[in-house]
Amino acid sequence: MSLPPPPPTHHGTPLGHGPWAPPLAPAGAPPAGRERPVGTTASGPRADRQVHAPPRLPPAPARRIADLPPAHTALICVALPGLVISSHEGQLTGQGLEGFYRAGRRVLSRCRLLVAGREPLPVQARMVGADRARFVGAVHASPDAGPDPDVVVERIRSADGTERITLHSAAPRPLRLPVEVALGADLAELGAIASGDPGPELTASVHDSALRWSGPKGNCAVIADPPPADALASAGVLRWEVVLPPGGTQSLELRMRPDGAGAVSTVGRAAASPFARARATGDDPRVEPFLRTCVDDLKALLLRDPLHPSDSHLAAGAPWRCGPAPAESLAAARMTLPLGTRLAVGTLRILARTQLHGPGLRSGMIPGPRRDAGAWLAPSCTGTEATLLFPVLLAEARRWGLPERETEELLPVAEHCLRWLRTTVGDGVYLPDPQPGGLLRCETQAAAHRAAMLGADLLEECGRPGGPHLRQWADELRGAFREEFWIEDRSGGRPAAARTRDGRLVPHLGAGAAHLLDTGLLGSGTPAPGLLDKVRTEQLARLLAGPAMDSGWGLRGLAATEPAYNPFGHRGGAVRVPETAVAVAGLAAAGYEKEASALLHGVLAAAEAFGHRLPEMFAGEPRTEGGAPLPHPAACRPAATAAAAGVLLLTALVGIRPDAPAGTVTLSPIRSAPLGEIVLRGLRLAGAPFSVRVGRLGLAMVEEAADGLQLGA
Repeated sequence: MSLPPPPPTHHGTPLGHGPWAPPLAPAGAPPAGRERPVGTTASGPRADRQVHAPPRLPPAPARRIADLPPAHTALICVALPGLVISSHEGQLTGQGLEGFYRAGRRVLSRCRLLVAGREPLPVQARMVGADRARFVGAVHASPDAGPDPDVVVERIRSADGTERITLHSAAPRPLRLPVEVALGADLAELGAIASGDPGPELTASVHDSALRWSGPKGNCAVIADPPPADALASAGVLRWEVVLPPGGTQSLELRMRPDGAGAVSTVGRAAASPFARARATGDDPRVEPFLRTCVDDLKALLLRDPLHPSDSHLAAGAPWRCGPAPAESLAAARMTLPLGTRLAVGTLRILARTQLHGPGLRSGMIPGPRRDAGAWLAPSCTGTEATLLFPVLLAEARRWGLPERETEELLPVAEHCLRWLRTTVGDGVYLPDPQPGGLLRCETQAAAHRAAMLGADLLEECGRPGGPHLRQWADELRGAFREEFWIEDRSGGRPAAARTRDGRLVPHLGAGAAHLLDTGLLGSGTPAPGLLDKVRTEQLARLLAGPAMDSGWGLRGLAATEPAYNPFGHRGGAVRVPETAVAVAGLAAAGYEKEASALLHGVLAAAEAFGHRLPEMFAGEPRTEGGAPLPHPAACRPAATAAAAGVLLLTALVGIRPDAPAGTVTLSPIRSAPLGEIVLRGLRLAGAPFSVRVGRLGLAMVEEAADGLQLGA
């Protein structure tokens, strides 16, 4: 769904990126050369090397900062394009974000239930699925019932636009109860609601035994089953007279019909889901609900391409970012490859249709908005991320079993992405931000190197030219990066967060460094070489596992020892789940199992505290005994990359390295078995179910696989 811009926040846009982010600025920067600053040598920096932050950006004009309404305590049911946000009381009052939404518009803002003239006393509210919530209340209906309630009220609220109200009687005699539901609609857009200006509530009319609201931007009707005994349009009230025998039950159902259309259709249901029915079991009881919840959240965030309904991709998250986010859609599809390649091919096709063509430096890019990068760095370009991720996802999807026909279909787009990479680098060695004087970011170089290595592998195996040139450039980048991006100090050094065009280094340490460990897989499941050598990889592992970076719940976005650290900073100290998952997988693949296991345990503990539904981020406050992670009030939950990270975390324990074109798969499990025995069933590899078990001794065994698939050494 496409959402209008809300007022500015302290991130510039909500969470700094997503459908509200400003558009990508034209790229006109000359290719980045390999400049060596004064005070360096071929073997490394000297004492007078320029290592400091780049000049701070000029302050923005003074403006009033508007906070987003808090969403961290809400129950958010998602089945896009449907969404319903509720408080734990169960009543929809129209306050804040509460209400039923369809495609970014609130189609019902109020749904207030009275039984025998009273609001049910809230007893329990909980999620029963990614798209449904259950509210239980109690009512004293009989005057002589004493202190005990004698009617239980259950409400099942669904993101598809339905609410089922069920009354259960525990009274010893029949009850005749008046039931009243007061409804209201403002048909406001989510951006207006977030800014505190939803507009006035509309007046209802009675239409075919239902209430209907009409406004300049749409219509909505609520149909009741059974039909009400009375409908008062001016107040938006429906009334019934319900008779409950002793121990009896009676149900009412309300169905929202936005714009007079049928029920909300979603992608992630039944056979339409692109995900395998994966299951996790084992010694640790958390793995089963964790994987189930992650997959349910992924299904809830699926969207179809309206012009090509067979292709689906993931929205970034609810409630704020239900629109396209190319870089995050690709990243999430990559992390969920063990669940099958259908999401990957749908995402690649959708984004291939957005690729820029024609003359100019941007030709070949997958466009994307800017993303705030925190206090130290200028905003980054998610279009660069998406363009580099496209060939990586295609290459790895092929390893997992993407059919050759679909590979050939998407290969020209990947080639265009790789040509953009080489054109933008030009005669230099680093990939700059696509703006005049753009920074040379550490994680951008890691992504570019990975794209070059996996892209070269893909081109050569498909008989296309260009592979040797990409490998040669990747070799040059590796050598230059090890000399010019590493800051030596007495503790062993660290990678710089970025490098300016004149050679100055931005020294702060953040979770973005974890991307240096994410290398991807080449033929025969061989990990691609990384930008760091073994000694520096070991030092990075120590840094990521240290108390400044590891909060006990996951990696902080910025080390707690940095001057700009803010535990709630979305790029300045908060724990971002996807980066922690990338670190766990990278550390495990590099052989640093102790460090990977510590981060894994932290994320699983955080997931348990959040009911196994991880938000995209939460505060980087240190973990304390008996404590719980602090939620970020503006975080999306569910979020695509957080849910996909759960899949990556659990499959990293097994270390699946597939090569479907070669008919082989290699398993490289974490030998220390940090969660004890774990069994993953129902994954997809080479177009067939794939199941694997890792025992308590760290030995892996394939239990189910495609015919002819061989286990590699």
